[in-house]
Amino acid sequence: MTSRKQFDVVVVGAGIVGLAHAYHAHQRGRTVAVIEQNDRAAGASVRNFGHACITAQSDLALGFARAGRDHWLELSRRAGFWSAETGTHAIARHDDELAVMHEFAAARGPDDARVLNRSEILDRVPAGRTGVVGGMYLPADLQVDPRTAAPAIARWLEFVGVQFFWHTSAISFEPGLVRTSRGDIGADTTFITVNHDIDRLFPDVTDDLALQRCALHMMKAVVPLRFPLATPLFTGWSLLRYSGFDDLPSTTRVAERLHRTYPEYTAIDLHQMYTPQPDGTLLIGDTHIRELSTSPFQSEDGFDVLLEVTKELFDVTTIDVVERWQGVYSTAPGREFLLREPLPGTHIVTVTTGIGMTTSMGLALSSVEKALGATAAVA
Repeated sequence: MTSRKQFDVVVVGAGIVGLAHAYHAHQRGRTVAVIEQNDRAAGASVRNFGHACITAQSDLALGFARAGRDHWLELSRRAGFWSAETGTHAIARHDDELAVMHEFAAARGPDDARVLNRSEILDRVPAGRTGVVGGMYLPADLQVDPRTAAPAIARWLEFVGVQFFWHTSAISFEPGLVRTSRGDIGADTTFITVNHDIDRLFPDVTDDLALQRCALHMMKAVVPLRFPLATPLFTGWSLLRYSGFDDLPSTTRVAERLHRTYPEYTAIDLHQMYTPQPDGTLLIGDTHIRELSTSPFQSEDGFDVLLEVTKELFDVTTIDVVERWQGVYSTAPGREFLLREPLPGTHIVTVTTGIGMTTSMGLALSSVEKALGATAAVA
């Protein structure tokens, strides 16, 4: 890139939040460029469960998740990646967990959540029968293949005219200008969607937020289930993970019991959940370790815990692990989103918790409308 190029919109970061911004800007007839330091999508957008857990959110996140649902399905059709309107099941293995599910379903209504009795959940989820007391079904949730969704969206955006500058680093920003490792790019509007690298580009914006990187233990495995798991599966630990359950009367009791009974799981901030893949494997996760810079060394203890709880839940003795990896995303205490305008026309849009896939499409729609105006999308 030897001479300055000019676009209506420049997006820095080709993760799912960046791609969603490029999509919505292009839909409004704008010329769009995407700058990405890697040669492909390689970060949190491909290292996740591929689970749009829409219903378990609250407040702003719930609004973004709901607003983005149809866009996920539309992009799946246009870009040609697998998606499924599976919903999510949650299994209760203690009365206090089932109480949370009853409270949640009562607050949200049957379109969002349906409580299931013991026989109903065991007919739908291939768990071992010991200790199961009931469950819940969240019908609005979606699933995509995390390995193929973001790359497919990027390929489709290139096909329809979005210009990508791969293996190119954004170095600095001025109003109307992005300076990169391959030259300057002019932009009327810039969206910076680099997730956990935002503190390296704008340390003055993030220093007061206690922004860190959250590293996860995750794995893909073949599990010999009684019958195939058809939807993503939440457990009691999930009730402590998502904001939609935070203020329910019984959630505190679940937290107190789990933390008291399993201090070693609490120490690694376990979230026990599963998503089935089209090839018959399960994505299993996860743990959460927060540091300013993630350690390159990942203890086997976290993987051992995931295998232990999976064997116990599904009443199996063997699990064939196909892959193990470390997920990483941005996190900040008490915050789900970092939305700032450090320079005129330059917008930081970062998800500061593990709901980037879930909220990306609606979050980008909101920020594009605020920056560009709520212009009707181009067909």
